[in-house]
Order: sequence, then C-alpha cells, then structure tokens
Amino acid sequence: MAPSALLRAAAAALRRRARIAAPLQSISPLTHTLTPPPFPFPFPDPTPIPAARQHLITLTRRPCPNPPSAAASSYYVDRILLPSTFSRPHSTDEGKEDGVPAAASWVERRLPEAARPYAMLARLDKPIGTWLLAWPCMWSIAVAAMPGELPDLQMLGLFGCGAILLRGAGCTVNDLLDRDIDNKVERTKSRPFASGALTPTQGVCFLGSQLLLGLGILLQLNNFSRVLGASSLLLVFTYPLMKRFTFWPQAFLGLTFNWGALLGWAAIKGSLDPAVILPLYTAGICWTLVYDTIYAHQDKEDDLKVGVKSTALRFGDLTKQWISAFGAASIGSLALSGYNAELAWPYYPLLTAAAAQLAWQISTVDLSNRVPMLRPGFGRAEGTGACVGRPGEP
Repeated sequence: MAPSALLRAAAAALRRRARIAAPLQSISPLTHTLTPPPFPFPFPDPTPIPAARQHLITLTRRPCPNPPSAAASSYYVDRILLPSTFSRPHSTDEGKEDGVPAAASWVERRLPEAARPYAMLARLDKPIGTWLLAWPCMWSIAVAAMPGELPDLQMLGLFGCGAILLRGAGCTVNDLLDRDIDNKVERTKSRPFASGALTPTQGVCFLGSQLLLGLGILLQLNNFSRVLGASSLLLVFTYPLMKRFTFWPQAFLGLTFNWGALLGWAAIKGSLDPAVILPLYTAGICWTLVYDTIYAHQDKEDDLKVGVKSTALRFGDLTKQWISAFGAASIGSLALSGYNAELAWPYYPLLTAAAAQLAWQISTVDLSNRVPMLRPGFGRAEGTGACVGRPGEP
C-alpha cells in the first residue's frame, strides 16, 4: 500500500476516536507536517521530513500525558518515529569546550551515580596528573637501582598507588579552597563543589579517607622515607593558595609534584645523595614550569577576571622564551644527575630524544588557541601538560 494511503487511513482512524469538539490537527500528506493542538504539545515541534526518508515514518497513537481537561483525556496525538540511527542530532554544541567534543569518561559510564562526584573530585577521569606525579618517583627509583638490575617492581607499584591517592588528595584540597573561584570560571563551574554535587563536609571526609590510605602506603617504607613523605603534606596543603599571592604558582606546583624524586631514592637507599637527587628534583621543577605554563594560557582571561595569578600572566608574550629556558634547564639537570649517578651511555641518546620532543612541543604550541592545549600532548586536561584544574593545581 502506498505511504500516502496509509497516512490517510491512519488520519481517518484518529478522527473517529476523537472525543472533543475541537478540530483535529491537520496532517499534510505532502510534507508530513503536524499542526500543534490547542493545548501544550508534549513533543518537539515536528519539521518537514526529506522525501528520501519518508518511507521510514510510521504513525503511532497514545493518550496525551497531561490533558488540560477531562474532555480531552481521550485526545490522541500523532508522533513521528525515526529509526534509532537518527535518534540523536548529528551535530550539537552540548558537551564541547571551544569546539572540542567531550566524550563520556569511564567514570560516567561505569561508576554508580553516588560515586561519580568523588571520582571526579579525585580526577580519576583524567589520569595524566597521576602520571606526572608518578614519573619523578619512578625516575629516582630507576636511578637508585643497582647497575645491571631492573628497578624494584614492588616499590614502583607502591609509588604508583601513592601517586593516585596523593594527587586525588591534592585535588580535593584545591577544590575545597577554590570553590568560590571555580563557580566563576566557565571551565570549572561543573566541579563537584562549585556545582553543589558535594558539600564541603563531604569533601573533608573524603580527604580524610584519601590521607588515611596514603598513610598506609607510607608505612610500607623505611623510617627516613616516612618522615620525608609526611613533610610533603605542608606543600600539598599550601600550594593551592599560591595563585592568590604570587605569579609563580607553577613553581610551587613543581616543588610539590616532584617531591617523589627525593622520596623514591630515599625509599631504596635509606638516605639522600644531593649530587644525584638535587639535579633530578630541579629537572622536575623546570619541566613542571614548562607544561603548566603552557596549560595556564587557556585560563588567562578568567584568571584576570577573578584576580588569580599565574606564570602565563607573568611571562605574557615572552612565554616561549621563558619555557624554552626552563626546558633547557630541565634537560641539563637530567644530564647532570645521570652523570653524577654514573649511568651508562644509553641514557644520553634517550635524553637527547626527550629533549627533541620537548623542543618540538614548545616550538609548535599555539598559546593563543585553547583547543591544542586541551588535546593530548599539550594540555593538562589530557596530555603532556599538567594534570587538571586551574594554574598551579594538581
């Protein structure tokens, strides 16, 4: 039977069932456009359907869910049903940041709804921050290994778990202190505290559980490492405030994020060797200044509005010169640390490759365009940049 004949038959059946005096909405067999009924229509306004897809249209009837009166309770409406492949629009701005589609993370797909705010607070959906915290630990554990032996795998696992917990705790502290700022910045207003998904009391309880689990890992280390690890909490709790007082919050982030360069060596050796560890720690701080300054450029306008500071604002148009100098200092410090640790020759070709990759990043990044800084390789959100959050954050 022809589609137009089906439409006419369906329209006739609807007219017979109608129990109100008001005329039925008209159905045009040419465009399949529906005229809205006199009461509030519960579905989106229908639009003309291309001829190529008219064969996919079927008509169904169901009672209006909210009739305006008892007389209209039997009123039926026409509904256009499209195949599931057309159930969502092909293009939308929803979930995008500066044109970059925001795909649902594993936290949104797999965790129970009650657990999602806590996972988002700990930035479990953005693991790059954990990697950036773990790398300095792994550097020092690897350098401390005996010549010809692999690094201590158990120690690498402990420090990996510790990086997840400490990074999450730092993010919790940061969001607690910055909740009055985050709700004024477009990119951060959806965070758990700024959006109201969690209360500060819930955040403090969650922070306590994170620190308690971190203490369990710290107690697995030697006494010297326990004292050294506990002393890092002073930096964890104070660096989120630095953006309010200085243009160098990225430097304080570097001091905090690279503390593992000291702790990893101490966990293996039971002490510190300044000739090896201080250059390694300095290299990590300079590297943090590079990636976090790049990342801070995406929030320059918002930072000026809310009155917080960053190296991106401090360096301005000279940012590439500054971060080039910090990049060179980082590579030079890594070379000095390897030399003092008497590492074998393969270390230096690998370090040269790392230097080339860092130079490529600095030379190609567009500091005036936020989109590349949100992509892998250039942004704290998901890339070689810092972890998440505003400048100087974990």
